[in-house]
Amino acid sequence: MSSSRSIEIIPRKNAERGHADHGWLKTFHTFSFANYHDSEHESFGSLRVLNEDRVASRTGFGTHSHREYEIFSYVISGALEHQDSMGNTEILSRGALQMTSTGTGISHSEKAHGSQEVHFCQIWASPRPGEGRGKPAYFTRHFTDEEKRNQFRLIVAPSDSSEVSLDREDEGPAPIRSQLRVYASLVDPGVSLVHAFYSSHSPERRKAYIHVVQKSGYNPGNAKGVRLRVGAQIEGPIIELREGDGSYLLVGKDAELKVENAGEGAVEFLLFDVE
Repeated sequence: MSSSRSIEIIPRKNAERGHADHGWLKTFHTFSFANYHDSEHESFGSLRVLNEDRVASRTGFGTHSHREYEIFSYVISGALEHQDSMGNTEILSRGALQMTSTGTGISHSEKAHGSQEVHFCQIWASPRPGEGRGKPAYFTRHFTDEEKRNQFRLIVAPSDSSEVSLDREDEGPAPIRSQLRVYASLVDPGVSLVHAFYSSHSPERRKAYIHVVQKSGYNPGNAKGVRLRVGAQIEGPIIELREGDGSYLLVGKDAELKVENAGEGAVEFLLFDVE
């Protein structure tokens, strides 16, 4: 790395992700998951699972159990029906985020509600040391397109930070028992944004991951659609990402991230600051 203000970018192309078409479920796996295994893509910092799922109408994941992970869903289109063993039952539409701290164990189901498929990202994160077996908890948040437009909107933040409310429903980011911050953004054509990372006490380069949502339909081949250029602020964008593409980011101590929409349509992406 040339300086503390540089970012090393390691692309994770759409066509390289694990993927499967089960008919009722079309899915992508950024990291090893289910029948997909890649020893070079097991996890990244606290980030363990990043799946982009499309579930057909009135089908879905039946009741199953989890423990000792932080699990959350970010709804892109359609409606996601959630039920769990804590008594939570609700329907989540575009812009919704639901967070489950599974702790000592929960059971839940997730299905497509209504006549349309639901498209969402499901993310798992490892909890902070010593917090994996706490009491299960559930939170929901909602972010409109306007709240994400042409800005890095914080949608998830550590539960021990001053940025979050621990109420089940509230404004602001959802709390997570992990050292993870997640930002969502909708960037209009021709717009550039700069992101300054949250201060870190670690002497090493911080870790981050950026994922461009695949909004134009299931495509396991070479990425198409929108064009998002990514790089360090000091150097300018040095790589171009399209729908379904992502990148590992190794961020210098003083580096800022710059993104630029170089295409004709709005780009939706998620940025994971896994510190």
